[in-house]
Amino acid sequence: MSATTSPAIHRVTTGLPFLWLIVFAALPLVLIVKISLAQMHLGVPPYTPLLGLDDAGENLWRGTLANYRLVAGDSLYLDAYLNSLRIAAISTALALMIGFPMAYAIARAPLGWRTPLLFLVLLPFWTSFLIRVYAWIGLLRPTGLINSTLLWLGLVTEPLKLLNTEFAVFIGMVFCYLPYMLLPLYARLEKLDASLIEAAMDLGATPTLAFWRITVPLAVPGVIAGCLLVFVPAVGEFVIPELLGGADVLMIGKVLWNEFFTNRDWPVSAAVAMLVLLALVVPIATAQVLMARKAGEAS
Repeated sequence: MSATTSPAIHRVTTGLPFLWLIVFAALPLVLIVKISLAQMHLGVPPYTPLLGLDDAGENLWRGTLANYRLVAGDSLYLDAYLNSLRIAAISTALALMIGFPMAYAIARAPLGWRTPLLFLVLLPFWTSFLIRVYAWIGLLRPTGLINSTLLWLGLVTEPLKLLNTEFAVFIGMVFCYLPYMLLPLYARLEKLDASLIEAAMDLGATPTLAFWRITVPLAVPGVIAGCLLVFVPAVGEFVIPELLGGADVLMIGKVLWNEFFTNRDWPVSAAVAMLVLLALVVPIATAQVLMARKAGEAS
């Protein structure tokens, strides 16, 4: 019985992930491509069909690349995308600078302390993403806790402009995405053999030199994974720049929102989304190649 059912069970267990990818990744992507090739239409849906009938009753292809030409020729989209890349890259670098020491400290903490420390890292996930961003509004506004404390201590004479700035966006990005950086780093650092550091120090290396020559290179896969988990969603982030950055901070997520829901220009929005996706494929593919190379060197 087991010999006859095992192939069926194997096909089901291997087929379900592919079915999941098809339904929730491939089909939506195909739909976005379809919309990006259509034209804007005042109706439901707000775009024209790709196939239609001509006067002779034959199918006529109505797809167009005009949306991609419009996006490529408008500096607004390019500026928004480049600004998104810059903010996402800086946010990722800040998250790495903060997350690496935290992950290293947790990985080297006594075994009984590691689980409570990881629990504290994951604790913000128990609240809504939106609520966490709104909490920073209360902290950063002119009458918020930070300005009130600075005024009470006499460090400033008037409230600082913290809200509706790029500074606030960086704070929100790092705060909300830091666990995505820290967890892959911890998973990698926790597996490192401490005897390698001891051997390096026995051979005359200082603790600092051993850290940079042993720990950091072996943690590169975790660094790459953490940077990807932070950088990719940060590029298309909408909530944080909208609530903490205000109108002066232009990111591609806000442009997509305006095109979809304000202008109701779904074809142009879909074209922007596709170009952003294609642009993100390059760093993702590069990271995968680096991780595969590191895995090959380790083996």
